[in-house]
Amino acid sequence: MKLYPLALAAIALLGACNQDTKNTSAVDEDGLAAFSADSMRLHVAQLADDSLMGRKPFTEGETKTVAYLQKQFKQAGLEPGNGDSYLQEVPMVNIQTNADPSMTVSAPKGNLSLKGFDDYVIWTDKIADKVSLNNDEVVFAGYGVVAPEHNWNDYAGLDVKGKVVLVMVNDPGFAANDSSLFKGKTMTYYGRWTYKFEEAARQGAKGCLIVHTTEGASYPFSVVQNNWNASKLRLDDRAKPKPYTDINGWVSLPAAKRLVAAAGMDSTSFFAMADKPGFKALPLNLKLSTSMKVTTTFNKSYNVVGKITGTKRPDEVIVYSSHWDHLGIGKADETGDSIYNGALDNATGTAGLLELARAFKSLKVQPERTIIMLSVTAEEQGLWGSAYYAQNPIYPVNKTVANINIDGINPNESTRDIITIGKGQSELEDYLKEAAEKAGRVLAYENHPEAGYYYRSDHFNFAKVGIPALYTSNGMEVIGKEAGYGAKADSIYTEKHYHRPSDEYDPTTWTFAGGIDDLKLLFLVGKRLAFETKMPVWKEGSEFKAIREGK
Repeated sequence: MKLYPLALAAIALLGACNQDTKNTSAVDEDGLAAFSADSMRLHVAQLADDSLMGRKPFTEGETKTVAYLQKQFKQAGLEPGNGDSYLQEVPMVNIQTNADPSMTVSAPKGNLSLKGFDDYVIWTDKIADKVSLNNDEVVFAGYGVVAPEHNWNDYAGLDVKGKVVLVMVNDPGFAANDSSLFKGKTMTYYGRWTYKFEEAARQGAKGCLIVHTTEGASYPFSVVQNNWNASKLRLDDRAKPKPYTDINGWVSLPAAKRLVAAAGMDSTSFFAMADKPGFKALPLNLKLSTSMKVTTTFNKSYNVVGKITGTKRPDEVIVYSSHWDHLGIGKADETGDSIYNGALDNATGTAGLLELARAFKSLKVQPERTIIMLSVTAEEQGLWGSAYYAQNPIYPVNKTVANINIDGINPNESTRDIITIGKGQSELEDYLKEAAEKAGRVLAYENHPEAGYYYRSDHFNFAKVGIPALYTSNGMEVIGKEAGYGAKADSIYTEKHYHRPSDEYDPTTWTFAGGIDDLKLLFLVGKRLAFETKMPVWKEGSEFKAIREGK
């Protein structure tokens, strides 16, 4: 998901009030008065409360969360969105692993040992009682990418069946800082860790290990460590099996350099060879051994869906989405807290859906197109709830006008700007820009396109089936604060609170002045779509344009 800043200082209330005055005086106000910061705070406090135990699917926390959302959807006046139900079943499997504490590396000049959690983190997506590596060969496969449109194939002429591939995170253009490779510093889907595991499985690899760098992944190795001996979810695909590697995981950069050195190569320059066109995969003459015990449980999680039926074109739908789940109960932090409450990620976005629902219901003239509020499960585990919806849509894909996804809402000060993720993807960006300008604000673009945020939240699954998707984050130009204040707050949240127990609701500073401003813009985009007859389109150069147009 996109990362959002926590409060660093007291709220600039006067600046927030001035911004709100400009907003409401410059745009059509119908529906805007329904938004309430007090309501946002109440919902976030409830959704991030310890009693919901981190909102992990397959737990009592899910049961409580889903019940709360159904109740709130009803109270907001939403109709059931799936026939006569507010729920869409999402069949899933929970895979719990118990890995050996170390991995043995056999090298020409002797053996070495890597320590689990500290040097590497592994898991499996396979349904099995046990998986293992038994002196399996290691091949360095560059970035693990097969991208014909970029004339790039790291697996060309390579047979990796039964072997472990070691690959780099991100894209070739990132580390090389070369705009001619892929999209340069801007990550494509090929740079995402999910893609690399999928491609390794398609190639028949037994395992796939990604070399972690904080710059390339856009988060520290401590975030990866949350996966150590944790349970992981994926869709239950037994009816249509797909290939999986036996072992997926990450190795820290220092550990990766030890592997390269053990292979008798210069670790200072080794990885740079993968940045060059024509790179050929390289056997490392290393063999790995380790194992994991596996326990699998099949169950169903739930997406929660409500609607406001359109008055003139009810078969055409606009989908607002936000994931309700977080990481549950896990490894305790330095304070002893083990509940990953996920207040920003994503109790705020879930609360935002409820605010949007009330706003649409308050309109004097109800929407001509149907408005869908979709709160999805298992985003943190791999965008699974939205993936299931996209593969099993309640409403036809060709009648779905757009997706507007919310993964985190600014809980603090108002900002002059709002940031769109995925510059130049669709006309929805232009809709947002126009709404922002009418509100006296400006549209800005993500500061770290190398992080690939457009591929890291639920809107991506809508985009993959061709539905234009809008995804934003809060701005960086904080009203009443010095330059750099917003970026500093963003960095602090990433380093200290993202996917940690400290992502908690803060009643002393969370005014949601900025969040309400941002929600109003997303509402205005959806309201415009709700009364139009045209369908927004992908822009030239978007990788999703051909999908929508059936080419």
